[in-house]
Amino acid sequence: MSFEWPWQYNFPPFFTLQPNVDTRQKQLAAWCSLVLSYCRHHKLYTLDVMEAQESPVFNNKKTERKLSMEAIQVVFEELRKKGNVEWLDKNKSRCLVMWRRPEEWGKLIYQWVSKNGMVNSVFTLYELSNGDDTEGEEFHGLEEWMLLRSLQALQTDGKAEVITMDDGKGVKFF
Repeated sequence: MSFEWPWQYNFPPFFTLQPNVDTRQKQLAAWCSLVLSYCRHHKLYTLDVMEAQESPVFNNKKTERKLSMEAIQVVFEELRKKGNVEWLDKNKSRCLVMWRRPEEWGKLIYQWVSKNGMVNSVFTLYELSNGDDTEGEEFHGLEEWMLLRSLQALQTDGKAEVITMDDGKGVKFF
């Protein structure tokens, strides 16, 4: 299934930050939505800001329009304010992208555990994110850092406990 671009993507002014405050807010909301949708579609969890400028998200080859590096920084800062981006370094060159928050992933994982009668079961992190049983689930292939945060959210709610096992980490669901 190919990614569906929003109508704004082919509208050249979309690639220039608008000076009017109201227009800019709508534009930034559209950019945030686009970035998160694109990352979700392609299951991207980390982005490099320098590489982002050449990525199809910020570089529309069809209209020959590219978002400036300064504007990309503004979009990433807006995503950070909303809790969807977390910087990996002080230079703000790489970031974690959370197109779904850890609590939301945790809820999905717990629904799967409950639906399959696996409450009171222990899983390795690998089994949850890459095991045959989770094939076809939205959380299949989830990167370990996000899986751990999701399980920690469940632990806070008393629905799971992250445990250390001989070969790494695991989780027990309650």
